[in-house]
Amino acid sequence: MAQVTDKIREEVREIVYDFFAEECEIDVNEISDESDIFTDLGGDSLMFLALIEIFTKKYGQEIDLKTIGKYSIKHPVETIGQLIDMQLRIIEYGNKIIELDD
Repeated sequence: MAQVTDKIREEVREIVYDFFAEECEIDVNEISDESDIFTDLGGDSLMFLALIEIFTKKYGQEIDLKTIGKYSIKHPVETIGQLIDMQLRIIEYGNKIIELDD
């Protein structure tokens, strides 16, 4: 788990935008926080897993995919902004993310 700073927030946003621009073969300037990952960008759920792996390596985390799955059921992600928010929660809370609703 890590303290989420403005620097981390900006790094996460940049990585997510660059990742989707490359994977979806679109210009990064065509992406916004309101972009729908599936309908606007043509993304898929495997991209979530790839991003989680990128961030867990970058921030030295161990996180159980089942935990993320349970959290995602309660908090579905459809837009880039929602994905960034979820990723920041994962960075900050790790496996304890599931306890945020309890």
